[in-house]
Amino acid sequence: MEVVASLYEEPEHDVAALEWPALELIDVFKLFRSGPVETVALRGLDLRIERGEIVAVLGRSGSGKSTFLHLAAGLDTASAGEVRAFGQPLGQLDERELASYRARTVALVLQSDNLWPDLTARENVVVALRLAHQSNVARRADNALAMFGLDRRADHRVTALSGGEQQRVAIAAAAAREAPLVLADEPTGELDARNEEIVLDALGRLRAECGSTIVTVTHARRVAEAADRIVHVTDGRAFSGRV
Repeated sequence: MEVVASLYEEPEHDVAALEWPALELIDVFKLFRSGPVETVALRGLDLRIERGEIVAVLGRSGSGKSTFLHLAAGLDTASAGEVRAFGQPLGQLDERELASYRARTVALVLQSDNLWPDLTARENVVVALRLAHQSNVARRADNALAMFGLDRRADHRVTALSGGEQQRVAIAAAAAREAPLVLADEPTGELDARNEEIVLDALGRLRAECGSTIVTVTHARRVAEAADRIVHVTDGRAFSGRV
């Protein structure tokens, strides 16, 4: 069994595995150096996110939110401390294993540039499934697009879709893969109120239908209010709180 396969599909007899949270950051520091200048983005951040939670992460620009998201996605490594996904320390994975983690276990839903613009909605979902080494990709892609009301838009190129439709395609790709962990960075940032509500409903359905854990970095009050829990990141540390 590949290391990454065990991130979510633990042996049934391993009772302790059921207690692993979806995501855990333990005393995490992240430092960036540019010549003689050193910047501390995270300074001892502690955060535990349980399976099936929808968590909104709030904070001012430069507070460390994006750095946290990159670490959780396996796009960067901590300078000190530990980042765990479903009990697996990401710092112990090599580049091949991290690539597999990003393809199979975590899905990124960004403010923009989520999709391949020259491909259709269906083709985008199919590519995501193939990168995750899934089977029955055509059927799974069609089912996921239909789940989010995109079946009539499946053969349209991304450039012909509205911003809200593009976000729903990205969420449909996560649903088709049954991604255990979904990391969303300002997923409604460029949308009007109606499309914001549609995307929030889609994220809620993703949790309900697939059991996904959803972590959303946002400045939007409505997105934060829709979460189970709000976490404020301030000066590289995490604090629970309200909007």
